[in-house]
Amino acid sequence: MPPRPPSLPEGTDHIVAGASGSSSDGRDGNGFVASAGDSSGTDRLVSQVKEQVSSLRGQAAERVRGFADDGKGRVTGLLENVSEVINDAARSVDERLGEDYGDYAHRAANAVADFAGRIRDKSVDDILDDTRDFVRKSPAIAIGIAAVAGFALIRVIKTGLDDGRGRAGRNGA
Repeated sequence: MPPRPPSLPEGTDHIVAGASGSSSDGRDGNGFVASAGDSSGTDRLVSQVKEQVSSLRGQAAERVRGFADDGKGRVTGLLENVSEVINDAARSVDERLGEDYGDYAHRAANAVADFAGRIRDKSVDDILDDTRDFVRKSPAIAIGIAAVAGFALIRVIKTGLDDGRGRAGRNGA
């Protein structure tokens, strides 16, 4: 490696034109690095960065809101399907055991369908606000629900993984 000129700082191999904010011939350049006496260039750079961060934050919020709306639609559809399944089971119970027993299942199906309707009618922001209020009012219940949901999610994932390994083992044999 050739010896470096003594005017360059330690760790620098060569000078990049425009990097200091001024050109080598004395004219003021449009570099990103401002000199200590030039605060307007630094202020301009900081404002540009802030604008970009703000723009990216807005775009991310829009995308998250879109994903949440899609998820809300899927959840309401799933709840409506669950309600239909419960109603079908209730009709079967009506035929086999009588309407008194089937009435409980019909009420459960109606409750699930009403819940799906309430979710469908609310915005994502309203649902988040309601959830925050619920957690503030009943933190113990919220922790219990989160624990049960986490346990159920782990079981579903574990079952899916076990199923995938079982199929791979059967296909490989």
